[in-house]
Amino acid sequence: MAKYLLLKHYRGGPTPLYDAPMTEWTEQEITDHIQYMSDFAARLQGTGEYVDGQALAPEGTFVRYDGEGRPPVTDGPFAETKDLIAGWMVIDVDSYDRALELAGELSAAPGARGEPLREWLEVRPFLTEPPTVRE
Repeated sequence: MAKYLLLKHYRGGPTPLYDAPMTEWTEQEITDHIQYMSDFAARLQGTGEYVDGQALAPEGTFVRYDGEGRPPVTDGPFAETKDLIAGWMVIDVDSYDRALELAGELSAAPGARGEPLREWLEVRPFLTEPPTVRE
């Protein structure tokens, strides 16, 4: 089994087919979207492939180490909206192909007008060992 992170971006990848932001969806469209995500996670829990997942708010704060004392904090992030993560899901599957298959299904979550979002998801494998450093 290998773990993969499925990242949902507010924007990113090629232009989506249905590009209405969630702030323009009806209450029912939002409810249907969330229900799809919950049903998807429940199905993967049943197969043992679901690890965890969360939706994230668009707000955030950047923090970094800057020597001793209090770390500097900004009221960012100031990245463009397309760079902000909307949510994530961790899956534990038998193969990369299975990770791609599940990401494709997750991409079909309904959005505005009940149409599948067909959004681009980023599929990232977990590191299984430290990277090799070569001199």
